[in-house]
Amino acid sequence: MTTGLLNKGIVDPREENAAKRHGGTTKPILGNPILGRLVLGRLVLGRLVLGRSVLGTLVLVALALSAPVLVSPARAQQQDGSAKVESNAKVDAAGGAHACDTPAYLLATDSVLGKVADKIRSDRTLDVLVVGSGSSTLSGPDGVALAYPARLEAHLSKALDGVSVHVSTDIHPKQTAEEVGEGLEKTVNERKPTLVIWQTGTVDALHSVDPDDFRTAIKDGVGALRKGGASVILMNPQYNPRMETMVSVTAYLDSMRVVAQELDVPLFDRFSIMRHWTDAGNFDLSITTHTLALAKSVHDCLGHALANLVVEASRVNPVELRIQR
Repeated sequence: MTTGLLNKGIVDPREENAAKRHGGTTKPILGNPILGRLVLGRLVLGRLVLGRSVLGTLVLVALALSAPVLVSPARAQQQDGSAKVESNAKVDAAGGAHACDTPAYLLATDSVLGKVADKIRSDRTLDVLVVGSGSSTLSGPDGVALAYPARLEAHLSKALDGVSVHVSTDIHPKQTAEEVGEGLEKTVNERKPTLVIWQTGTVDALHSVDPDDFRTAIKDGVGALRKGGASVILMNPQYNPRMETMVSVTAYLDSMRVVAQELDVPLFDRFSIMRHWTDAGNFDLSITTHTLALAKSVHDCLGHALANLVVEASRVNPVELRIQR
């Protein structure tokens, strides 16, 4: 499965185009060679997310890719006071300045969520279902309210003034795309969401699922969701710089991008967005000791960026919605 292409790294064409316009350069999504899935020698760790102590490299890999990635306290404090928004401004226009700096090109899409727009305009309602894994949740009594699905609901409600937004979840820890896909049509028929956001790819990478089989599973899953009447957004794995040399996700990122283009489905490129935050110094995703407060910050940023994509892909103008009330 390892090829020269993976070792060389693949440049996101959206970032490459943006860099050319500004006279800059790009760097690969995953530029480091694959060094294997097990770390040689002893690896002594502190406590990971939410106070869990992890022993064993394989467990480290699984948790680091599926658990929430957090920010440093100093950076979080700086963001609260002085951050400047440079992202898609549709949600920001409704809610004011936000601490999450996401380039507009990472939230742009040519795919249109027509059913979402029709539902918003006709019924003033929007039911969203997030089909996800462990990284769609947070631990603790307030974990559900702090995780990105709930924050997506809050940011969409603020942006789509007068629209009743409801976001629910369907969580499948440790399941591959094929395993999750087997129940998607039934889930959609029972819950009848207008929009399904399908987060996947991490577990397949951990289990070294053949990329071709993964791609087929994504296509079949999107087909099942559409058969049930739902619009679809795909979400790829989260970025963690400490895991780059342990598990390669490049083939899975590429597969999801190809499927999204072939089936005309918006892709929420969580990997590239979080990599941008890391490169920009907004978040320190390499630290091994985290707090729930930091997890809250990252999940809020993910919910905010995802809300921007939903508004962008639906082609709904929030200003017009406020005027029509």
